[in-house]
Parts: sequence; C-alpha cells; structure tokens
Amino acid sequence: MRILHTMLRTGDLDRSIQFYTEILGMKLLRRQDYPAGEFTLAFLGYGDESNHTVIELTYNWGVDRYEIGTGYGHIAIEVDDVYQAAAEVKTRGGKILREAGPMNAGTTVIAFIEDPDGYPIELIGKK
Repeated sequence: MRILHTMLRTGDLDRSIQFYTEILGMKLLRRQDYPAGEFTLAFLGYGDESNHTVIELTYNWGVDRYEIGTGYGHIAIEVDDVYQAAAEVKTRGGKILREAGPMNAGTTVIAFIEDPDGYPIELIGKK
C-alpha cells in the first residue's frame, strides 16, 4: 500500500495551480473537466504519480470558497534549506504564516506558508 494523493477543494483552480507550480515548484501532471458532475480535477506534484504522492485539487463549479475547519492540519513538504525555501516563497508572493526557525520544544527547522485557499503548508528541513 501507499498514499496516492491528498485532495484539497479550491475556489479558483487556476490561482491554485499557479501557486503550486510557480511558488512551490510542482508540475501540473493532469487536469480534467467532468461536466456531468460540474467539477474539475487537477493533479500536481514533484514527480510522476506512479512513484510520488501528489496533490489533487478539486474545483466544484460555481463554488468560490470553503471553510477549512478545525480538524484539518497541514501538508508537509521536505526542503533542503527551510530559511532559503521560505525566503523564495516570500519573493514569489507567497504568504508566510510562521517564519523559518526551530520548532517549539525541538530542534527541527520548520516554517509554515499558506496556499491561496488558506490551507497551511509546513516546510521541513531535510535531516
């Protein structure tokens, strides 16, 4: 068994694709409209779906925003240098929720950023 993808609902699919590709450097792997269901799916990631876990963005036609809720946590992305990655996100127009630095009660360097729909993304330094 393996994890295939994590699905996030988005209120503006093109805006979200731009964020994940231009700010986080993912590739748009595939995108498909489902007219009968009035939704569009887009899959993005750092590598081919056969070998990597990816993000599935779901756009339900006509819905422009969602409440994230208190049960959702975050997506985590490993980076070589959290300070550099957070600075690049900021330079590219991304929103920083927590500046890079050691985690609370630990030594792992992390930062938190936010995607256009308000989903938190943790950047974690490679060990």
